Amino acid sequence: MLKPSIITAAFNAASTIEAALRSVASQTHPDVEHLVIDGGSNDGTQAIVTSHSQRVSTFFSEPDRGIYDAMNKGLMRASGDFIGFLNADDVYAHADVLNRVAQTMEQQNLDVLYGDVAFYRSDEPGKIVRRYSSARFRPDRIAWGWMPAHPGLFVKRDLFLKTGPFRTDFRIAGDFEFVARLFLQQNPRYLYLPEVLVNMSLGGVSTGGWRSTVLLNKEVLRACRDNGIQTNMLKILSKYPVKVLEHLRK
Repeated sequence: MLKPSIITAAFNAASTIEAALRSVASQTHPDVEHLVIDGGSNDGTQAIVTSHSQRVSTFFSEPDRGIYDAMNKGLMRASGDFIGFLNADDVYAHADVLNRVAQTMEQQNLDVLYGDVAFYRSDEPGKIVRRYSSARFRPDRIAWGWMPAHPGLFVKRDLFLKTGPFRTDFRIAGDFEFVARLFLQQNPRYLYLPEVLVNMSLGGVSTGGWRSTVLLNKEVLRACRDNGIQTNMLKILSKYPVKVLEHLRK
């Protein structure tokens, strides 16, 4: 069976990271590599990760240049057949997620597999307030700002190496820019899995209010232009009515 490498980038995540660690440790897949890359936390995050050292394959803590720098450090050390990213305040939707992803990718000879993400509020973890459906993504919709939900995206490691690392000059849309490069340059074999794979906490850098939204859209526009994708801000903003419906259909 294909081996997953799961990378968790963390910084001052003491209040949430234990749930993420337990979520990976509880997966039914027999051979999960979990890499935790900490940005030099000072709130006890390091002690919590160390207490789970039997199930964490790689852990180190040092200052970094942001989340995409941390992700790149994880990519350099990952040895699995495919890569996934689980944020320090997110959890897998159930214990069989990675097993299901590995089996599907192997059976269908896929380069990329992606599914949905459900959002919850940190004070009400059992209440889903929005479902991000990755079904709407197609490579020809990148110009409209669409991408698969990043925590629900799994990519073969050799394709990551061919595509190159995340760009660290992006604050929020580095994952979008990578997806644009990946699908434009590699023409991967991909599949959408129509189910929730990750439960994601609201309030992260990409869901942190209108200032984050403005920055995200500016960076999405720059990512498209840097990769030769013709678009404009009106195209990118046109996806928001659909996002409103996600709240209503949760």
